[in-house]
Amino acid sequence: MSLAFCGNENNSVAYNVDGGVLNNGCFLDALNVVPHVFLLFITFPILFIGWGSQSSKVHIHHSTWLHFPGHNLRWLLTFVLLFILVCEIAEGIVSDGFSQSLHLHLYMPAGLAFMAGITSIIYYHNIETSNFPKLLLALLIYWVLAFIMKTIKFAKYTEHGIGPRQLRYCITGLLVLLYGLLLAVEINVILGRRYMCFADPTEVKPPEDLQDLGVRFLQPFVNLLSKATYWWMNTFITSAHRRPIDLKVIGKLPIAMRALTNYMKLRKAFEDQKRPQGTAPQGPKLIWQALRKAFGRPLMLSITFRFMADLLGFAGPLCISGIVHHISKDNRTIQQPMSLLGIYFISSKEFLENAYVLAVLLFLALLLQRTFLQASYYVAIETGINLRGAIQTKIYNKIMRLCTSNMSMGELTVAQICNLVAIDTNQLMWFFFLLPNLWAMPVQIIVGVILLYYLLGISALIGATVIAVLAPVQYFVATKLSQTQKSTLEYSSERLKKTNELLRGIKLLKLYAWEHIFCDSVEETRGKELTSLQAFALYTSISIFMNAAIPIAAVLTTFVVHVHISEDADLSPAVAFASLSLFHILVTPLFLLSSVVRSTVKALVSVQKLSEFFSSDEIGDEQEPRAMLTSGSSNHNQNRYQAVPLKVVNRKRPPRDDWNNYSSQGDHEGDGPSQEMDQDTCIKINSGYFTWTDGPPTLSNVDIRIPFGKLTMIVGQVGCGKSSLLLAALGEMQRVSGTVTWNSLPTLDHEADYCSSSCVFEPAGRKRGAVAYASQKPWLLNATVVENITFEMPMIKSRYKAVIEACSLQPDIDILPQGDQTEIGERGIILSGGQKQRISVARSLYQQTNLVFLDDPFSALDIHLSDHLMQDGILKLLREEKRTVVLVTHKLQYLPHADWIIAMKDGTIQTEGTLKDIQNCEPELFEQWKILMHRQDQDFEKDTEAASMTDLERKNLRRAMYSREAVRTEEDEEEESLESDDDDNMSQVMRQRATIPWRSCGTYLSSAGVLLLSLLLLSQLLKHSLMVAIDYWLAHWTSQVIEAKINATARNCTVAQACGFSHSWYLSIFSVLCCLGIILCLATSVAVEWTGLKVAKELHQQLLHKIVLAPMRLFETTPLGSILNRFSTDTNTIDQHVPTTLECLSRSTLLCVSALGVISYVTPVFLIALLPLAVTCYFIQKYFRMASRDLQQLEDSTQLPLLSHFSETVEGLTTIRALRYEPRFRQRLLQYTDANNIASLFLTAANRWLEVRMEYIGACVVLVAAVASITNCLYNHLSTGLVGLGLTYALMVSNYMNWMVRNLADMEVQLGSVKRINGLLKTEPENYEGLLSESVTQVPDGWPRQGEIKIQNLSVRYDTTLKPVLKNVNAHINPGQKVGICGRTGSGKSSFSLAFFRMVDMFEGRIVIDDIDIAKLPLQTLRSRLSIILQDPILFSGTIRFNLDPEMKATDEMLWEALDIAQLKPVVKSLPGGLDAAVTEGGENFSQGQRQLFCLARAFVRKSSILIMDEATASIDMATESILQKVVMTAFADRTVVTIAHRVHTILNADLVIVMKRGIILEYDRPEALLEKEDSVFTSFVRADK
Repeated sequence: MSLAFCGNENNSVAYNVDGGVLNNGCFLDALNVVPHVFLLFITFPILFIGWGSQSSKVHIHHSTWLHFPGHNLRWLLTFVLLFILVCEIAEGIVSDGFSQSLHLHLYMPAGLAFMAGITSIIYYHNIETSNFPKLLLALLIYWVLAFIMKTIKFAKYTEHGIGPRQLRYCITGLLVLLYGLLLAVEINVILGRRYMCFADPTEVKPPEDLQDLGVRFLQPFVNLLSKATYWWMNTFITSAHRRPIDLKVIGKLPIAMRALTNYMKLRKAFEDQKRPQGTAPQGPKLIWQALRKAFGRPLMLSITFRFMADLLGFAGPLCISGIVHHISKDNRTIQQPMSLLGIYFISSKEFLENAYVLAVLLFLALLLQRTFLQASYYVAIETGINLRGAIQTKIYNKIMRLCTSNMSMGELTVAQICNLVAIDTNQLMWFFFLLPNLWAMPVQIIVGVILLYYLLGISALIGATVIAVLAPVQYFVATKLSQTQKSTLEYSSERLKKTNELLRGIKLLKLYAWEHIFCDSVEETRGKELTSLQAFALYTSISIFMNAAIPIAAVLTTFVVHVHISEDADLSPAVAFASLSLFHILVTPLFLLSSVVRSTVKALVSVQKLSEFFSSDEIGDEQEPRAMLTSGSSNHNQNRYQAVPLKVVNRKRPPRDDWNNYSSQGDHEGDGPSQEMDQDTCIKINSGYFTWTDGPPTLSNVDIRIPFGKLTMIVGQVGCGKSSLLLAALGEMQRVSGTVTWNSLPTLDHEADYCSSSCVFEPAGRKRGAVAYASQKPWLLNATVVENITFEMPMIKSRYKAVIEACSLQPDIDILPQGDQTEIGERGIILSGGQKQRISVARSLYQQTNLVFLDDPFSALDIHLSDHLMQDGILKLLREEKRTVVLVTHKLQYLPHADWIIAMKDGTIQTEGTLKDIQNCEPELFEQWKILMHRQDQDFEKDTEAASMTDLERKNLRRAMYSREAVRTEEDEEEESLESDDDDNMSQVMRQRATIPWRSCGTYLSSAGVLLLSLLLLSQLLKHSLMVAIDYWLAHWTSQVIEAKINATARNCTVAQACGFSHSWYLSIFSVLCCLGIILCLATSVAVEWTGLKVAKELHQQLLHKIVLAPMRLFETTPLGSILNRFSTDTNTIDQHVPTTLECLSRSTLLCVSALGVISYVTPVFLIALLPLAVTCYFIQKYFRMASRDLQQLEDSTQLPLLSHFSETVEGLTTIRALRYEPRFRQRLLQYTDANNIASLFLTAANRWLEVRMEYIGACVVLVAAVASITNCLYNHLSTGLVGLGLTYALMVSNYMNWMVRNLADMEVQLGSVKRINGLLKTEPENYEGLLSESVTQVPDGWPRQGEIKIQNLSVRYDTTLKPVLKNVNAHINPGQKVGICGRTGSGKSSFSLAFFRMVDMFEGRIVIDDIDIAKLPLQTLRSRLSIILQDPILFSGTIRFNLDPEMKATDEMLWEALDIAQLKPVVKSLPGGLDAAVTEGGENFSQGQRQLFCLARAFVRKSSILIMDEATASIDMATESILQKVVMTAFADRTVVTIAHRVHTILNADLVIVMKRGIILEYDRPEALLEKEDSVFTSFVRADK
């Protein structure tokens, strides 16, 4: 067939120009080619030369991007234009199919127009990005020409009576309209940018965000195509392959998405709500309305997108129905088209009856539908993330103004607030994400049912009813699921608490051989948790089963009913497969329904919680004192808060500065009555009554003054209100009556901005300057030591040195691995109480504030440090700077240093004045003090000695550091890369990142056992084979129906049945297959969950046992947090997430494989196209997995600092407010929130990136499959049923592929947990077996009876890789001797005591106790027969009885006796429940000293003949210690006691003293003998002790 532009038939009407050139159809088409050719010729050189050269040299940075006016409209119109041009091409080709020769003019102009359309948008895009509008002239000319040509053509068609019945007429009309609109857009650009015809072109700058090179999130700024396909993400995602993604790579958030911007939006919405008086909504309603106002618009957009996507989704089933229907038409004769103007026209009905056209339309509809769907998801999630940021900021602002009493009275706990941030804000975010579904579902269901009814009649409604009836069951299962999850959570938190205690006290448990008791207790809780998990697994499997079985059941019922209702049922493939796809569409909203409803309920609860939180009391809110409030005060308060949730922003400045002047409105109101006050008084309180709660006042009738620049001390007994007085002055307490007056004289450099006149402040001291406040319980940030001390102040080296020196922190800093750059706190190194206290005081000294409040800074310090701090810090540093110091203390020996003293008693002021005044006015009090001061000074004599409690703390720290460092060096490669990804060389890490941890997957599955595994695999394979079989049988059956019909017509039977065709046989087989399928669905879902449970049980059990039996080294070298994480997050992942992910992954993979298999079976040609698609898929998923994992980790790791910032703030509220640091902390919160949000945004965008690409590949699969099967059917007589089958499966492919890749990525992250647990499972346990068995013959029952110890040539080290800490030690201790061991820190004293318990590696020599070498004993036996008292007292939560005797062996008498010896009997007697009184976690409800005494009592209960005391009296005051020494001497008169002493005077009356140095024994003799030698080391120790 030869080609010619106008065709080459002989009777060529085509070349007839008798009626004028313009009346020739072919010439009209030729005319239309002109503009397109013009554009292509003009723009190609510009594109190639201009941008080709430019892009190779310099990449246009996105800071030059901006959008011309009408940008989005132009893109939209261009898309529509291209779609219509595709239709025109198709119409041309179809109508050309009727003539013998090929008429190029029917489709070539349209083809050129298509190319020109694409060129125009590329050209425009390039001009726009380089901001050079003059070149748009070419486009202007093009639109004018195209518009004119199309109008001529349209006019001629109308003139010749060609009307809307002809498709080409409609297309031409639409094109005229579109070219006109595009012309209008182009003219609008000229008017907007004035680049021609105007003298002054307007200068336009790109948006602020794009000028900032830190912004890398470009979604809001790119063009429509890039927005829809996330094209700008390409470089970002592929770069993840070269280097891991971190916060630097993802840059900053665009301004519109920052937490501050969104918070301002939300606040404005709240303020608009409360304008009209009295009508303002209250409580949760207020929050909902504000959210709607602030974030409603983008949600509407998302819902619109969702509607479009859902409606386009129905194109699939309709096109399949159309295609199959047209192929199966037996008569393929088509009537002759109309011929006018010498060319052929066809009507739109004929056009749409072409199967190929339908295939292309289906392809385009799928592309559009997927694009809209992803856009809807993206907009919804972005809105959710913005909303989360805004609410978190609002919560934080509320925290900053919370009443401290709420916290201390337990109305709000830190945990509750953290939950608000971590859980409730996320619930709201998820609700917003799922909200479009709420609107879209009803529409989807209604349209779906209508279409089904149209296809199948009444039987469709019955099928839909089946789905509807099962939906409530789904919902019921979903609610049950969340309930079981809750109970599981309760058990797991209980288990974690127990695990935490076990790990914290592991040393004690090992020394007392009690590990198994605690281990069993954890196992017991785990048992309960597993029971709960079983229920969880059951419901999960039911849910999975329902998801798989409902569509089968629905299809089965529908077809059964359909065949039975109508005698001559039309069950053609077209009907069957269209309804099959419709059922698949219908089922989706019903599955989502349950999760959406659940999410809605959760969101309602969360908003309720938030509303309660926002209406809780604020600080300094009453303008009038409490006493004047009416009886309904509390109620009236509540309303006031709800109406005014955020009233602290002054509206005089633009929002940017708001953070910095976030102080209360008090600043702008009158200063209140000024009151004359001495210039040397800093703070004055007149007849103040202060309270924490609404009860009687805590402080009453307070009249004090605090002089300027002087040292004021506040003294009094415990609990008399000293700390409360400081807080009252700071305005943290509620003032019932009286006044607090501050007189701030600016003495320090930057105090100048506070009022210098004296001012009374009414609310709660908003007029005061900043106060450096060190609270009694030290509060530290999770930051480095330096950051904790300088605390946001500039670093001044000299000042910093002086402060460190005054607080004697240098030795501690030297021990830390990175010096003062070491992280401390939750994620870093755990410091001891004294170290924390000193850092907290150092912070107060370093701050340059006028006033310093120190609340009992000496409580956790020993006498040396206190003295040093008093002399160098308080008396020297602070005095020199003339700062006003208020010091609360119990150490009366410092009173002579005070310039002013306030004595308190029972919440009132006993007296105030200088020490002289008090001596004169209150002689009794003064005498009392003098006695106490004298006694404390005597203690001081005794107490001055080197190895003090501080040394002890340092030693602990050093030991932890030492072992941690050692382990770093010996750790093998794999562990190293596990610990930290960043210090390993890049390429290796990248290689590791690229591979999926299949080994962990193997570990996971092998824990399940062979039987379960084989069951799992078999059931999955069988189920999927059956699913394919069901659909195949349907195809076979429907094809038979059609053949029967054709035969019937051939034989002239009226109905098919009459010719012997019966549905019943096909139907029965179909039903059997369906029922089997349903049964197998159940089997697989149960098998998966069962496997998951078994693995969870196995892994946790192994982990717990390994950890409990692990040597002490593991706990010294691994941070506790990381071990705990294995038990918390990792175990939780394995319990709940891995099984479902595994199920989803296997299901989606098998579905994908079976779908591709079916398509290839129907049309083998498809395999050729499959190859490139598969390769593309492989690379997409490979890149995506890496980026996704990095982003997932980033999101998790940015959430931690955010949450810990909240908890830090809540705990240190008073300190922050005292220092007036609220704005700085707010600023930091914004940084953390933004970091977390940008990670979430990128993660969302990455997921969309993947899904869009997978959906497009899916659409390509559909197109290829459709075209191939149509061709195959038309020419090779493929049965129509199979065509329907192939297309139905092709439609599902993209969904399956998406799921597959997403689940792969999830699986990879989750297998990390298995990998980490596996790492811990490799630890070698201690050698518990001894050579001697437990039997009485080898180890006598009461061993050791005498308590004789022989140490022979003993050498000890902590680990095989470390240097020995004891070298060749020899000693002999007789039964009943009292031995004291002393020596400097690090001399090996404690290692000596640990050697008795084989806690350290004894690689030479031996210890023989009562003639048995301890190395031969089983560890359990050895440790259970000796007693030890450790230096840090450890108590467990439970009862006192449990703490003294967990094995429950002792009688009550024995316990009371032990308590009596330990001086605790009166304390315990007074507690409710006596021995069964509760001990809180860590023994927090007893003081440090009491805890140490309990530990002594614990050792007394176990009546062993050898007792080892390891510096056990470190935290006990002198008086109690001397009592104890006597007790030990009497109660243990006949037993061997080894005391490791840090106060030498405690061992002066021992029978034998051993002095150690660097792991060897220096001196070994009676103390008397050693003291006689002048030059002995012991003598020098004792001297230093005097």
